[in-house]
Amino acid sequence: METQRKGPIGRPRGFDADEALEQAMRVFWEQGYEGASLTDLTHAMGITRTSMYAAFGNKEDLFGKALERYTEGPASYGARAMQEPTARQVAAAFLAGSVRATTHPGCPAGCLGVQGSLAAGDTGRQARDALIAWRDEHASLLRDRFQQAVDEGDLPRDTDPGLLARYLMTVTNGIAVQAAGGATRDDLQMVADMALQSWPSA
Repeated sequence: METQRKGPIGRPRGFDADEALEQAMRVFWEQGYEGASLTDLTHAMGITRTSMYAAFGNKEDLFGKALERYTEGPASYGARAMQEPTARQVAAAFLAGSVRATTHPGCPAGCLGVQGSLAAGDTGRQARDALIAWRDEHASLLRDRFQQAVDEGDLPRDTDPGLLARYLMTVTNGIAVQAAGGATRDDLQMVADMALQSWPSA
């Protein structure tokens, strides 16, 4: 009797890895690291756990890749803002970008970089540390850009670039938390505009 031939054993089901990562990013963005279960993630990604592990590694690895995608996508306003010609324009673009990204229709409200670890316990320590490093990196880039502005005479000589960067990060983090709580884009843009009223001028 002829036996029926079978396909390769253990071959992963084909799927769009880019789209799967997009969906994982959205789950982490909406639910945070600890709130996002493997079932939530694989269901949204449309793949099995086996395929997820094979393509992206464990949950922590997947979160790292999702954070990279978030940085290059929804949070890319930060890198663009650094290219503005003056420190005040950098700050205005950074704040406006934060408002748009945290209130974008069709996307989760708030910021993955802020919400991702707000309630992270021991199991989320690595994700929390990754997000602290992510926020610190943004603050460092702002500090360096504001130091350049001081050196060029665009900001007063006695300006503390590190403190100014921390101030801007604190406002944007607050915008993200307010957005997650339902604040509107218009309301948050008014907050951003108010933050710029006290901006130091040369």
